[in-house]
Amino acid sequence: MDFATRIATWQQRHGRHDLPWQNTRDPYRIWLSEIMLQQTQVSTVIPYYQRFLERFPDLHALAGAEQEDVMPYWAGLGYYARARNLHRCAREIVSDWGGRFPPDAAAIATLPGIGRSTAAAIAAFAYGERSPIMDGNVKRVFARHFGIEGDPTRRETEIRLWDLADAQLAGGAGHEVDMGAYTQGLMDLGATLCVRSKPLCDRCPVSETCIARRDGRQAELPTPRVRKASPERSTGMLVLQHRDRVLLQQRPSPGIWGGLWSLPEFDPTLDAASACRELGATPDTVYELAAFAHTFTHFRLHVRPWYVIVAQAPDLDGKPWQWVDAAGLAAVALPAPVRKLVDGLFAADLAALAPRS
Repeated sequence: MDFATRIATWQQRHGRHDLPWQNTRDPYRIWLSEIMLQQTQVSTVIPYYQRFLERFPDLHALAGAEQEDVMPYWAGLGYYARARNLHRCAREIVSDWGGRFPPDAAAIATLPGIGRSTAAAIAAFAYGERSPIMDGNVKRVFARHFGIEGDPTRRETEIRLWDLADAQLAGGAGHEVDMGAYTQGLMDLGATLCVRSKPLCDRCPVSETCIARRDGRQAELPTPRVRKASPERSTGMLVLQHRDRVLLQQRPSPGIWGGLWSLPEFDPTLDAASACRELGATPDTVYELAAFAHTFTHFRLHVRPWYVIVAQAPDLDGKPWQWVDAAGLAAVALPAPVRKLVDGLFAADLAALAPRS
């Protein structure tokens, strides 16, 4: 059997079949899962996927919502440009495609936030289209099996991998392969067997023709990416509380955490009292909280947080500011590190905190 047929046959017998976005031809549900799964683990995605569909069960429900209604259902999942593009994409399909999902991978790839591989996966699962995919896990499978050297994120290496992917579907038995099973099989193989470290080669359906296994180069392929040191940034954050309310600021879109609500930020070289004065607030009690760091794709952010209680609230209610009941913070779209901070703070015994004057 050829490469594609072996992958598809293995998937039908041993692959994953019970994920909530499987066993459907609905391109909306398939598209949503593919976007959520970008750089995110399946176990993390499942509850978000189910909650999102409960609120936005179809394309028209998503397109008819405002972006601020969508973001709370993405908060904590990260890479928030995905959610903004998802919303833009739904509206574009309604306005430009009559509310029907584009019929092939080439047309799907013209939509916001959808690249060649994601478009091909949607078309394969929804329409059975013969289009190859090439995400991070699949690059690893191809690099090892065909012995492709070079950083797989570099253009020249990517071109070689795409050419190989095209070749597996060209002519011969490749014309008969079940595209849904083949596409899912590549994803399953990269996620469960051909993993980054300690691949399970003895269970792999294409191990007999795998160059990396033949030459004992599983640890060398794909060629490791040369990583640059991430820039370091710093900020101060205020948990500013008046009675039972906490002050939040909406992040500008586009941008990091764009569209989400977050805590007011300030120059980390300032003290909390100075930061409060910039907001027109006079601190009553000030607590210095434990500093923490959060790593983004392109930089690492160091956060110096303060918890400040004020006797009188500054008049900031209104966009982009909002006073929110502390008990209602669970319903607000907060970035994951901010969510962890406020949840930990309000679950803590505040009497154990040492006030700073």
